[in-house]
Amino acid sequence: MTIAFVFPGQGSQAVGMGAALAQAFPAAKTVFDEVDDALDQKLSTLMWEGPEADLTLTANAQPALMAVSMAAMRALETEGFALSDKVAYVAGHSLGEYAALAAAGALSLADTARLLKTRGRAMQDAVPVGEGAMAALLGADLKQAQELAEAASEGECCQAANDNAQGQVVISGKKTAIERAVALAPKFGVRRAVLLPVSAPFHCALMQPAADVMAEALASVMISAPAVPLVANVLAEPIMDPEDIRSRLVEQVTSMVRWRETMQFLASNGVDAMYEVGSGRVLTGMARRLDGVEARSIGTPEELESAAAALNG
Repeated sequence: MTIAFVFPGQGSQAVGMGAALAQAFPAAKTVFDEVDDALDQKLSTLMWEGPEADLTLTANAQPALMAVSMAAMRALETEGFALSDKVAYVAGHSLGEYAALAAAGALSLADTARLLKTRGRAMQDAVPVGEGAMAALLGADLKQAQELAEAASEGECCQAANDNAQGQVVISGKKTAIERAVALAPKFGVRRAVLLPVSAPFHCALMQPAADVMAEALASVMISAPAVPLVANVLAEPIMDPEDIRSRLVEQVTSMVRWRETMQFLASNGVDAMYEVGSGRVLTGMARRLDGVEARSIGTPEELESAAAALNG
């Protein structure tokens, strides 16, 4: 069996996430304490008690989701699991790429938390609230989405932001252009176009100010070679070199998340088991569309113990 670990992105957050892990595994509780200390913020209290509106804020959601993923990883390790012995690749959806790197030992937990706090703030601040938007195109492939985005742009930013799965592409850009795209969608064969409840237009050219902030933040952070290859969002190919990782993390802010191609790469390179480590089951659902791939989630104590038994078996 060839295994990949994948790590969720924004949208998988929920009040209460990680609380059961912290109660069941002292190693998981230590992760939340370390993240709180690194950020000088009681992020764990916000995660477990809310309010949801504050948890959903990009600057909180990003480090919070990473913390749950790393809490699950640390708890797995106490069950005798070693990523470098069992896992062939890691990958993460957008901010999940940082969790993947932390899990593979390329980034320290404290640095990852601080980077994601900075990333969340920078992405939120890059575009004034109300000027950007994102929309999900259901029943559309990437080519349809790109053609629709070009037709709707009229000189404004409008581009494919997330190629998540066959029939599920997200576009991002100037709000007026995204609204035009939603209206035009039926003419391009899109089954349904839905505006998303997001606070900023992620993964498009409007995020360049955030990319500049992350270039500066990443320049001063120690990045080691990961224990296993990272399949990078912007390449849908594996990388190991720390300087390549650093530059791709900057590029990622304004570039499309090539998740469909990432999944195809993993499946075509022998991966037949994928574990989504962290909150939610969004990536698990996408992975189950792949023929011959078993997908499961590791986000609760029960899921973790089941996964540990399978991984250590």
